[in-house]
Parts: sequence; C-alpha cells; structure tokens
Amino acid sequence: MSENGPDRFEIPNDMRSMADASFDQARKAFEKFLTGAQATAGSIEERGATVRAGAKDITAKAMTYAEKNVQASLDYAQSLLNAKDLTQVMRLHAEFVQSQMRSLAEQASEMGQIVGRAAMDAAKPKV
Repeated sequence: MSENGPDRFEIPNDMRSMADASFDQARKAFEKFLTGAQATAGSIEERGATVRAGAKDITAKAMTYAEKNVQASLDYAQSLLNAKDLTQVMRLHAEFVQSQMRSLAEQASEMGQIVGRAAMDAAKPKV
C-alpha cells in the first residue's frame, strides 16, 4: 500500500495555509474580545463604585434632612405646648409651615443637585 492510500487523508498545502491563517485570525479576534470584555468589566466595576459613592452621598443627605425635619417638628410641638392662646398657636403654626416650606424647597434643590452630580459622575467615561 502506498502512503497516499485510502486510509490516509492529506490536506493540500494551500488549504492548510489558509486554515492556519483563519485559525490565527480567529485566535486574535478572540483575544481582542477577551481584552475588550475585561476592560468593560473593569469599567462596570468602576462605575458601580461611582454609583455606590453617589448613593451613599444621597443617603447621608437624606438622613441629615430627616433629622433636621424631625427636630423642627419636635421644636414646633414644644412651642405649641407653651402657647398661651389660640392666636399664638395660629402664629406658631403659620411660622412653622412657612419655615418648613422654605426648608423643603432648599432640601429638594440640594437633593436634585446631588442626584444630578451622581448621575453625571456615573456617566463619565473612565480613562
């Protein structure tokens, strides 16, 4: 039997070269894909840290506002207990409502700025 008999399969050199080149291209493409995937994963982790930092700032500010608002309500209740007549109660109530409206407007504005900054930081491309 000859070396090129029916049991032996030989790939022509041109086809082998083409297959080798295709395999090399596939390997390089896969390596690029992995590199890109790793970079994306790192970017997502960094953005996650940025988002967590922003959420932490928002939570801290919300807690500060809650404490301030509860304290204002307690002070208001205390002042009502010391009111001498209905006229004073009405005046204290009007002052409290006006003060709280101003405070809530300021808090909403500040919270909007914090949320906006956090969103901008999260959307910034990482270099």
